[in-house]
Amino acid sequence: MSLKIALAGNPNSGKTTLFNELTGSTQYVGNWPGVTVEKKEGRLRKYKGDVVIVDLPGIYSLSPYTLEEVIARDYILQEKPDVIINIVDASNLERNLYLTTQVIELGVPTVVALNMFDIVKRHGDEIDTAALEKSLGCPVVPISAVKSIGLNELVEKATSVSGRSPKPLAFSQDVEKALEQISEAVAAEPSLDAYNPRWLAVKLFERDEDLLKKVSLPEPLKARIEEVIAAAETAMDDDAESIITNERYEAVSALLSGAYIKKSRSQLSASDKIDRVMTNRFLALPIFFLIMWGVYYVSIQTVGDWTIGWMEQLIGWVSSGAARLLEGWGASPWVLSLVVDGILQGVGSVLVFVPQLMILYLFISILEDVGYMARVAFIMDRIFRRFGLSGKSFIPMLIGTGCSVPAVMASRTIENDNDRKMTVMLTPFIPCGAKLPVFALFVAMVFRESSWVGPSMYLVGIVMVIISGLILKRTKLFSGKPAPFVMELPAYKLPRPKGVLIHMWEKGKSFVIKAGTVIFAACAVLWFLQSFDFSLRYLAPEQIDQSILAGIGKVVAPVFTPLGFGNWMSAMAAITGIVAKEVVVSTFAMLSAHTAVVFTPVTAYAFMVFVLLAAPCVAAIGAIRREMGSWKWTLIAVGYQTGVAYVMAALVNLIGGAIFPNLSPIELSGNLETVSEGAITSVALLENPMVYILGLVLVAAFVIGLVSLVKRGGRNRSLDGTTCNY
Repeated sequence: MSLKIALAGNPNSGKTTLFNELTGSTQYVGNWPGVTVEKKEGRLRKYKGDVVIVDLPGIYSLSPYTLEEVIARDYILQEKPDVIINIVDASNLERNLYLTTQVIELGVPTVVALNMFDIVKRHGDEIDTAALEKSLGCPVVPISAVKSIGLNELVEKATSVSGRSPKPLAFSQDVEKALEQISEAVAAEPSLDAYNPRWLAVKLFERDEDLLKKVSLPEPLKARIEEVIAAAETAMDDDAESIITNERYEAVSALLSGAYIKKSRSQLSASDKIDRVMTNRFLALPIFFLIMWGVYYVSIQTVGDWTIGWMEQLIGWVSSGAARLLEGWGASPWVLSLVVDGILQGVGSVLVFVPQLMILYLFISILEDVGYMARVAFIMDRIFRRFGLSGKSFIPMLIGTGCSVPAVMASRTIENDNDRKMTVMLTPFIPCGAKLPVFALFVAMVFRESSWVGPSMYLVGIVMVIISGLILKRTKLFSGKPAPFVMELPAYKLPRPKGVLIHMWEKGKSFVIKAGTVIFAACAVLWFLQSFDFSLRYLAPEQIDQSILAGIGKVVAPVFTPLGFGNWMSAMAAITGIVAKEVVVSTFAMLSAHTAVVFTPVTAYAFMVFVLLAAPCVAAIGAIRREMGSWKWTLIAVGYQTGVAYVMAALVNLIGGAIFPNLSPIELSGNLETVSEGAITSVALLENPMVYILGLVLVAAFVIGLVSLVKRGGRNRSLDGTTCNY
């Protein structure tokens, strides 16, 4: 018989470390049903029975204010795990046990894991685990997940406690009387039999909106419950939700009064001393930028750059081997071209950057494990609030340096709806891992001697976030004060190699999987479009100008001419980036083998700016749709991003061309043997005055749309149809 154990705990309580220790290599990652939130499961290793461990999202409460809290609560209520392991930071018991009081009310067998118990001992504090266990009515096990202390006892307790429900903490007499009256009132309602009576009474007392939407109560029953709540509110002179919150903290305080003896400390802790420097008002930002510069310097320009040569040699060896093998089998020219020029060259041009990204993910994982990233969010809150954004907005943007999809999803932690939607719109401006290969390509081909070009993309992204924040916050749709930012700063700790490597592998694996699926399919489609004409006649490499891809490219190319890259090859590369940003590199790699792809340093930088700011990949757009809740808001977000990208790229080309009028064109080097007559440089296209007119029309349309957005904000209804009070 299988046993299902759910892990629940506050952020920074060590829940992820414990999950990694219990499951090891048996864990697997997916998404929770119906949402794009990461779901982690794994089998308990070194155990005879079939035990599945489910890692719930890190939460502070089971009240459904955020999507993470909804997911955690729905899973416990609907899936009914056999046991809950509640991970508690033993060095911060009062705050952590607030969640514990909610967990045990669910009636599910529970084991409380007092994590970081070694830190408690080191501080000279004392915790009477036996007293806690008696008061909570469930096993309490002191552990240290980092040092693997107490884990065997924890597993033993968790696998043997099944079937034994904990006892909820008692509240004050007035509250208990009200809860009893509610329980008696709903006892005769059969539709509520699936819920634990104690938990149900508390939630009805709190007027839990999520629960009230799911249950259909008769009007007389609603009236009776409201009568009980109103009487309690009058007697205690407070609202129902605040009453329960205060009762929980008072119950926890009474619980700890005899069980937790904290040694008085007048000296600052090591973390506090470090934070005096790392979070200093004047030093914090320079330190942050210095650290990030070091990370990207090592990852991209030194150690990471050395790996590119090795990967190119490996991919070249594989391609030549595949070509010889296919020739030996007598494969037709089109099959040879598909495999070698299409798939291997296209996918290989992206995989060449895998070592760079793995090194980058390694450093990011170390910074997260040390506890520095939480400080960064705190530091950036001071700046972001000046521009109308909450410090919580920085966390999704920081995640966005890896991938825009989880970054967009991370915005759901922002309670204010306007701030959340604006964060979703602006987060894709931050260079994600998929855009790095594009920047690396141009740095290697066009800006090899200019080390500032790559890092400047991050500066451009941040500047556009700030400018957009200033603009959008002045519209009625996004007006109002930013949401308050409250965050616990975890203690600094040494990174744990195992946890760091797991995080690095998870991030890198998703990139490789994308290369093996989405990019693989995109390269196959691109090969077909560049290898056949509209009559489906297979073309020789030198006939690429007659291909379907060239035909489509020539139609859309004039749109990009004001940006400086109005040739059909560059236009198609920019468009194919909507599938996945890595496909931009694959497109150039496939096209440059047969025709000339020409840029000047100015137009190359304009192209990089466009790729940076334009609408993200289809996966990220899907995440935006899910978080925005409507296609109308999604189209506004994508339209705004693309509009900003177009205007900024046009400005780079216009201003840069005026300052540097005599820059020499540079070819993106692939397997260039001949220069196609149909290859047109951006310089030649600029002679056509119509492209300037088209560019001006598009820029004007974007400006008019922005002004219209500002004016529309004054109306009393939002875009999703809900009434707003402005």
